[in-house]
Amino acid sequence: MSYFFLGLLFAAPFIKFNGEQLVLLDVLQRKFVFFGIIFWPQDFYLFVLALLTFIVFVVLFTVVFGRVFCGWICPQTIFLEMVFRKIEYWIEGEPVKQKKLNERPMDMDKFWRKTAKHGLFFMISFLIANVFLGYIIGSEALIEIITQPIASHLSGFIAIWIFTFVFYMVFSRAREIVCTVICPYGRLQGVLLDSQSIIVAYDYNRGEPRGKVQKGFENLKGDCIDCKLCVQVCPTGIDIRNGTQMECTNCTACIDACDMVMEKTNRPLRLIGFKSEEEITSKKPFKLSRRVYGYAAVLLVLMSLLSFLMIDRSDVKTTILRASGTLYQMRDDKMVSNLYNAELVNKTSKALEFQIVPEDKSIKLQYIQKEHKLAYGGSVKLTFFVLMPQTEVKQFKSEIKFKLVSAGKVIDEFQTTFIAPPNN
Repeated sequence: MSYFFLGLLFAAPFIKFNGEQLVLLDVLQRKFVFFGIIFWPQDFYLFVLALLTFIVFVVLFTVVFGRVFCGWICPQTIFLEMVFRKIEYWIEGEPVKQKKLNERPMDMDKFWRKTAKHGLFFMISFLIANVFLGYIIGSEALIEIITQPIASHLSGFIAIWIFTFVFYMVFSRAREIVCTVICPYGRLQGVLLDSQSIIVAYDYNRGEPRGKVQKGFENLKGDCIDCKLCVQVCPTGIDIRNGTQMECTNCTACIDACDMVMEKTNRPLRLIGFKSEEEITSKKPFKLSRRVYGYAAVLLVLMSLLSFLMIDRSDVKTTILRASGTLYQMRDDKMVSNLYNAELVNKTSKALEFQIVPEDKSIKLQYIQKEHKLAYGGSVKLTFFVLMPQTEVKQFKSEIKFKLVSAGKVIDEFQTTFIAPPNN
């Protein structure tokens, strides 16, 4: 799973889908792309709703499965455990050897090991910084920064080095401090968990009282032999036997270590495992609580609403308003006209040629400011008269509808109010 997410994290900015980058978070140009779908500032309400949906999903996921996300999917954990720590073990050895290396005075062996480790850390941080910037400014802009002279893209060059130093400090120094102090999700966990949440837990009913294994004597104590191996392998240095703690990232290193000991002492596995507090105390199998069903219902409503709005979302956002301070005008040819201003915003991944077509065939348009093309990600403003035969006017205010047509397809529909004296 880690290798899959590592591949996805590095590849996503360079994969094209629907002519767009797979994932793009361009804050500067206010353009966001997710799996080929472009979101502009006009779609901000969708972004807010999607963010709210994601938060409810995280809450629901945490209530049921605890902090599994942190140990298995979080980029911080994946990079630290599967990249940086692997390099550290390769160069400096296991934790015991690393401790001895750190305690001894500087010599040639220690110098080259530390230099090699931090050199590789910095190079990988530089690579991550480039990819991270690709998510923000786009892969094409990133390639321009890399291939063209520094003077042409000084701000981008500075940004890459700032991100490089940040990632280097995070993965070489801060490490689990990010999970225990900086990350808000770790602190949120304590509020969301309940006795029915599945977490990495120690079965104290089975493990206590702790005691060493003595050959030739009957074991009258619990299954925990107090080897403290679960504490030694924990990246945040906690003792899982003391109960659920905010520092636990559900990396499951303690589960693996404990299972190894249980296997060697011929005792059942999973003294430490994925369990709920209720499962430990009452031995009842896991079941969903009413709180979970409540969160699930809210999530279903939000996802349904978001899906409906996404399907109903038009490719072009059209806003039409009657020109302020104007009334109707009576023409010599027995036509009545109203003046309108319209703005069209292109939300597709290509330039469009368009035409505004009135739904009522008797209505005609007379442009003052006319455009027939919408640039990619651009907008145009139009000013035009809407002319209607006075014989067709039935009331002082009437609704008139229009279709926006491009390449023979209706891409948007809109309406406005037409004012004219009724034909008596």
